[in-house]
Amino acid sequence: MSASGGTKAIVAALAANLAIAVAKFVAFLFSGSSSMLAESVHSLADSGNQGLLLVGGKKAQREATPQHPFGYGRERYIYAFLVSIVLFSVGGMFAIYEGYEKIKHPHEIEAWYWPVGVLVFAIIAETFSFRTAIKESNQVRGTLSWKEFVRRAKAPELPVVLLEDLGALVGLVLALVGVSLALATGNGVWDGIGTLCIGVLLIVIAIVLAAETKSLLLGESAGVDEVKKIEAALVDNDTVTGIIHMRTLHLGPEELLVAAKISVQHDDTAGEVAAAIDAAEERIRAAVPIARVIYLEPDIYRESGRTTPAT
Repeated sequence: MSASGGTKAIVAALAANLAIAVAKFVAFLFSGSSSMLAESVHSLADSGNQGLLLVGGKKAQREATPQHPFGYGRERYIYAFLVSIVLFSVGGMFAIYEGYEKIKHPHEIEAWYWPVGVLVFAIIAETFSFRTAIKESNQVRGTLSWKEFVRRAKAPELPVVLLEDLGALVGLVLALVGVSLALATGNGVWDGIGTLCIGVLLIVIAIVLAAETKSLLLGESAGVDEVKKIEAALVDNDTVTGIIHMRTLHLGPEELLVAAKISVQHDDTAGEVAAAIDAAEERIRAAVPIARVIYLEPDIYRESGRTTPAT
């Protein structure tokens, strides 16, 4: 994923959520709708989340140091994980608490045109943000389904923004339904039920985000296509005759570590093997440009030395 594509989607979401958060809070002050209060906190949390993603992207660009020799690429994963925590605690738990309080102590919605008008405005603004995220994701998604894209993406920004925007749109619809039913029946309990549904939705999205970013933090291998390209680039059927075993690891969304034990001819000289390794590294970087850290260990292939397939 290009960093510019992710940044564009984040900025679009940040601008939309800041405007929406202000509008929702104003509507809450005039109407007393708990759904509007929950949604204003939701939008404020989303704005903070986009800020976290921007900070993580900036920090990940720092140069490697002796203390962190592989760089800071995983900063983006850490900040994406923080997003899931904020969404769960600030967004989801607050909405559930507010919904429970409104059901326990319901009251009629005042100045109905404020929450309805703001919700319509928010749906339009969130649709624009969601459209931007979809457009940027389509440039890197390829043939993957949306579910596969969220699960397999090594750069966390676009999946996070996609899920946040989807959750925001569904939450707005739930809020609109809750407010509409409360206005139609004169029973504020419906407003509280809508708020509860928003809280459950946010917690589900937060759990999905936490699970995916946890996997990235633990360390994921290269994708299947990248592994095949690396394998094809490694073997030249001259000096490098095969791959005994290989491991890959994402040091960040756009930086890949490749470590492999390769088989060479038993009668090759040290100079020939060294030249073959240099050439293999060049072929790997040409085939998979994000393979920036490569360690190749030459060995004599033995039939009994077969190991697991490359990953």
